[in-house]
Amino acid sequence: MAHDTSRNVPPTQGPELEELLIDAEADDEQVQHQPVLLKRPWLLLVGLVLVALNLRPALSSMAPLLNQVSESLGLSASAAGLLTTLPVLCLGLFAPLAPVLARRFGSERVVLGILLVLALGIAVRSAFGSTGLFLGTIMAGASIGVVGVLLPGIVKRDFPQHAGTLTGVYTMALCLGAALAAGATVPLSQHLGDSWSLGLGFWLIPALLAALIWLPQAREGHGAHHVAYRVRGLLRDPLAWQVTLYMGLQSSLAYIVFGWLPSILIGRGLTPTQAGLVLSGSVIVQLISSLAAPWLATRGKDQRIAIVGVMVLVLAGLFGCLYAPLEGLWGWAIILGLGQGGSFALALTLIVLRSKDAHVAANLSSMAQGVGYTLASLGPFAVGLVHDLTGGWEAVGWIFALVGIGAIAFGLKAGRSLHVQVVSERV
Repeated sequence: MAHDTSRNVPPTQGPELEELLIDAEADDEQVQHQPVLLKRPWLLLVGLVLVALNLRPALSSMAPLLNQVSESLGLSASAAGLLTTLPVLCLGLFAPLAPVLARRFGSERVVLGILLVLALGIAVRSAFGSTGLFLGTIMAGASIGVVGVLLPGIVKRDFPQHAGTLTGVYTMALCLGAALAAGATVPLSQHLGDSWSLGLGFWLIPALLAALIWLPQAREGHGAHHVAYRVRGLLRDPLAWQVTLYMGLQSSLAYIVFGWLPSILIGRGLTPTQAGLVLSGSVIVQLISSLAAPWLATRGKDQRIAIVGVMVLVLAGLFGCLYAPLEGLWGWAIILGLGQGGSFALALTLIVLRSKDAHVAANLSSMAQGVGYTLASLGPFAVGLVHDLTGGWEAVGWIFALVGIGAIAFGLKAGRSLHVQVVSERV
């Protein structure tokens, strides 16, 4: 059975957005007529929150300590840029493994196993010098890429009546984990004998705790039947590429902030602790706009105005943090957080709005995140390279401008009220 997905049908809006995306690969009839009876739903909910909390600390804990780590191990700015690039690259490269592993072993068992790999990667990154630093970073990034794909589907399957609400809780847990690691890693390292390795290694503890709480789910887990659909024509569709490039470019700015903002602020005179707290505060603010921006964006005829608005906030915050007097730094950090929370949430929303059905959304999501995160990984590397060549931070403003203008240009195209033009068929 095949059907064309054309561009002249108004896109889905309102509360169905998150429902559609996380239902992307599930058999709709089974989800509706064969609900899962959970023995301990509260334990699953706690487990989901703890797992989500662990999907960002491995990324955001490195930035406040990057200067200290580089000096300790003799890393150049380019090598440090590669260190900030690797986990983002792994998000794109390893995400396609998630459905393959889930079909073979079951989602719950894969989540448990990957949490243990994540903890091992954090340990390797902390304990085995420069080689372990890069190897452990790859392990951590790959783990996050796989688990991040699986959790929304588990939410939809086990909490079908509350999927939207719990997806919001899941997103907030992601931001909270990032903020905690950004703000607490430097004080932890100082408390633990002024050791950057112990400060980074601390984050394997919450990963192991999450694995322990998740263990009952792995024992009782079950695999949901999935119906395979083939979607053809996505790579030839201009709108699909516009969504993908917006996702990648706005993500590039986000991971530049994760990887380099503390170093930039330290270069301007802040202490590592102060720089980490600024990053932490900016990430916490994202909780507000990540929930508000998609709701506001679906109230108009399309999303173009919203996209321009959030990207202007992102660029204003970045340039303020880079060039403006330090007295107003917290104000610029808040503006940056509001912009980046909204830009990421809108990128996910566009995947749903530009798709006619759940199966197209699944494929567009894979394309946008796989290709997009791979593209995004170039941003942190470029910042490190420019800093290495110039010996300062002023020139990275050009990177902010070029990436931001590109995101606005492709966002204006992706934000139109259209659908990707593909053929979806059941196989």
